[in-house]
Amino acid sequence: MGARKRDSDRRIGRRALLIGGAAAAVGSAVLARDELARLYWRLPGVRRPRVEGAVDFRGARWVSASEANFRWADRPDDYGIDMIVVHVTQGGLDSAVKAFQDPGHQAAAHYIVGQDGRVTQMIRELDVAYHAGNRGYNERSVGIEHEGFVDRPEDFTDAMYAASARLAAGICRRYGIPVDREHIIGHVEVPGTDHTDPGELWDWDRYMKLVAAAHTTSA
Repeated sequence: MGARKRDSDRRIGRRALLIGGAAAAVGSAVLARDELARLYWRLPGVRRPRVEGAVDFRGARWVSASEANFRWADRPDDYGIDMIVVHVTQGGLDSAVKAFQDPGHQAAAHYIVGQDGRVTQMIRELDVAYHAGNRGYNERSVGIEHEGFVDRPEDFTDAMYAASARLAAGICRRYGIPVDREHIIGHVEVPGTDHTDPGELWDWDRYMKLVAAAHTTSA
């Protein structure tokens, strides 16, 4: 009687193990399928489907940067986004757009904010723009250029500050980025960079207050 009970328990145990193993195999297959579905676009010649002309900031004008100036990605699924990098173009809006469309330039930001407050998007936020001069920072950040020169305070207009703040606040909301100076930084603060923008004349106190206000208002 006791022997039959032990054998019965052993058979049940083996059956449970087999069923559990099969379930684990099915689960692994599902996970593998999901992983392939998420990362298939990284295969050579494959690109994740996009909506042509789509923008991440409502009201932005779309002008595509050269493919040589960014890397196709699927952020934040493959690279988390936890930072915004502030730049200054050191030139006019048209010249910045032309540079980002030039494959030989080897750099571009996601956005350019004009002195009139209009926003041009040239790279989708899900893609990795070559803007920070640091691969790790490129992968984790969104780059915002501002039309003008670092030594001309008159270039940093009220319209520019306001539009850029709304843009930054939206990015922070989308990815849960804290609105502080550890996560919203200047290009000059990127490790290893030789750039000085946005420069000493960029009003960080004003900008951060505007970002915080926009973030709160739209929450």
